[in-house]
Amino acid sequence: MTAPVLRVEDLSVAFHTRNGVVRALDRINFAVDAGQTMALVGESGSGKSVTAYAIMGLLEEAGKITGGRALLSGTDLVACSPRALSRIRGRRIAMIFQNPRAALNPIRAVGRQIADVLLRHGGATAANAKQRAIEALQAVGIPDPARRANAYPFELSGGMCQRVMIAIAVAARPELLIADEPTTGLDVTTQAVVMDLIQAMAAETGMATILITHDLALAAERASRIAVMHAGHMVEDCDTATLLAQPRHPYTARLIAATPSATGRLEALQSVPGGLPDLRRNDLPPCRYAARCERRAEACDRVITMRDIAPHHRIGCWNPLEQAA
Repeated sequence: MTAPVLRVEDLSVAFHTRNGVVRALDRINFAVDAGQTMALVGESGSGKSVTAYAIMGLLEEAGKITGGRALLSGTDLVACSPRALSRIRGRRIAMIFQNPRAALNPIRAVGRQIADVLLRHGGATAANAKQRAIEALQAVGIPDPARRANAYPFELSGGMCQRVMIAIAVAARPELLIADEPTTGLDVTTQAVVMDLIQAMAAETGMATILITHDLALAAERASRIAVMHAGHMVEDCDTATLLAQPRHPYTARLIAATPSATGRLEALQSVPGGLPDLRRNDLPPCRYAARCERRAEACDRVITMRDIAPHHRIGCWNPLEQAA
């Protein structure tokens, strides 16, 4: 059996703030195979982006990894020095950020920004870096790429900036791409184009992809596997078809019920009751969903870790929903 491109084991992160320690991630576990697209879904504040930044080694100064490993083809990213990580980022692992216009350098032409990555990680030379940057822009569908290579981010639309970000991210053909809310702020047509581009690049190179989104419908359409997060915990992880047809964690079922459908009625939509717990509390319950859960039982006061309930289907719940016959 081939080893996964990325294996995350018991990853925990805390942020030290003026108002206390925020336990943002608690023992996160998952794996992504070559060529696979896995989605991380959950409400805002569930820890999806923190997971990505921890893997990339891009946590802000207040954030610290307090435990666990993130193995990229056997290399523990958590144990790497900043210098080693700088060699890995862009070459073996890359990220598309939520706000591409803010992520791009505003005073550097986009072609030069792509060329920078190609020179450092993509084997380009000073003589061919510019031409390869133009080819990269053409590959992501930007019209008149030779002219656009000289443009600055403020001269491009949001959709074009996102395409530039994709070109930068995949320039060195990384093993793993993390796409953090890659369609935020884009119109529906541009969203589809951006996601098609990411999938086409993954299919061409065998790149593994982590899609971070709060949009369960997008995850259902684009990912073969979905992992659900709530308040820094992973609560369910299985293939997309099974998750949508038969969620076993109560939170997953609530998320699915709250997802709009093109054929559904507005009055049929449900909300997820309650809110996320204060992660600064010293008395956080073993299950951070317990206060919102209609299935809470005495067993829920015991420490819970993700467990297998079927082949390739894991949940973190002592009292899961019953499996349909």
